[in-house]
Amino acid sequence: MTTRPASRLADRLRTETVGGALLLVAAVVAVVWANSPIADWYTTLRDTHLGPEALHLDLTIGTWAQDGLLAVFFFIAGLELKSELVVGELADRKRAALPVLAALGGVVVPAIIAFSIGHGQPGMDQGWAIPVATDIAFALGVFALAGSRVPPAARVFLLSLAVVDDLLAIAIIAVVFTASVALMWLLAAVALLVVYALAQRRRITTPWLYVPVALATWYCIHEAGIHATIAGVALGLLTRVRRDRGEEAAPAHRLVHRIQPFSAGLCVPLFALFASGVALSGDVVGSLFTSPVSLAVILGLLVGKPVGIFGVTVLATKLGIATMPRGVGYRDMFAVSVLCAIGFTVSLLVTELALTGYGDEAELAKAAVLMTSLAASLIGSALLLRRGRVTQAREQGPDE
Repeated sequence: MTTRPASRLADRLRTETVGGALLLVAAVVAVVWANSPIADWYTTLRDTHLGPEALHLDLTIGTWAQDGLLAVFFFIAGLELKSELVVGELADRKRAALPVLAALGGVVVPAIIAFSIGHGQPGMDQGWAIPVATDIAFALGVFALAGSRVPPAARVFLLSLAVVDDLLAIAIIAVVFTASVALMWLLAAVALLVVYALAQRRRITTPWLYVPVALATWYCIHEAGIHATIAGVALGLLTRVRRDRGEEAAPAHRLVHRIQPFSAGLCVPLFALFASGVALSGDVVGSLFTSPVSLAVILGLLVGKPVGIFGVTVLATKLGIATMPRGVGYRDMFAVSVLCAIGFTVSLLVTELALTGYGDEAELAKAAVLMTSLAASLIGSALLLRRGRVTQAREQGPDE
């Protein structure tokens, strides 16, 4: 039986390499477009308003990509986190200890560095949060390309760490970037989440219930004044991940299988397209390595992430608090920690939230995120390829 082209395309979009490649292509297109003779078209498209004003949804296309499409990405992240917590690597406390502790180090150290360098600069009272997150899609895409010979447990560690890392980033977004909460809308969102959870418990499967409930939850959280991507995470965490007897797959697995191509092929690339359009003027390029704002982001990601993750990993294993994944050495861990400096999606999101109204600083921070994520992917790839060669030589025998 011949596989339909649409099915083959969906299968390709489920792979980490394709998702990471599309993300990178979208970012490159955005930068080229924003610095081309038709840059005004980019700005006009991004700032065009769509949606019913009566429902307070007269948002720009860029905001729809940020609040709407990215909620789908965070729904997938919520599903993956729930799976890891219940049936995956994080279900066992001893195995969960290392990625959780490493993720904490990878959030705290970059935040301290960014706050220390950027303190007192315009917008940086919240901008310290820009370098705290790891881009799951991009980091796993690079790992898939360069880490094929690195022990598989290193990928599991990277996924677990990145999921916890993003959960912490989402918590920061919910707390730091919520000025005030409309209580009635929040209570309505909680009620809808309870409906969703009860439907999961009763094994209801019809999308005619879940889709309206999910959309209404997103709307209520948006109206409550909380960043709407939180809706995606909350719904993901309430989805059942254990397979019942007679089921081919649990709901979480089925949803990831169905929605991942849409998220990787459309949602995340479109967000990157509208968030990465940095006008690289002479002022921006000239200030990239001198401005405290951009240096806070660059050093927070490129230094803070590896130091925080690898430093905590070494400390936790030496003290006996946690154990290393089977077959993974400290040099493998260092390569993975460098890969975690790829901030990209969530870092760009936090930049949009933290530096709204600070035009020059926002452009500098975005340029710093893009440049640092590219540098981290190249350095991490080189380290992974080197570790792969060492692993291959070891497997072939001591004389080779």
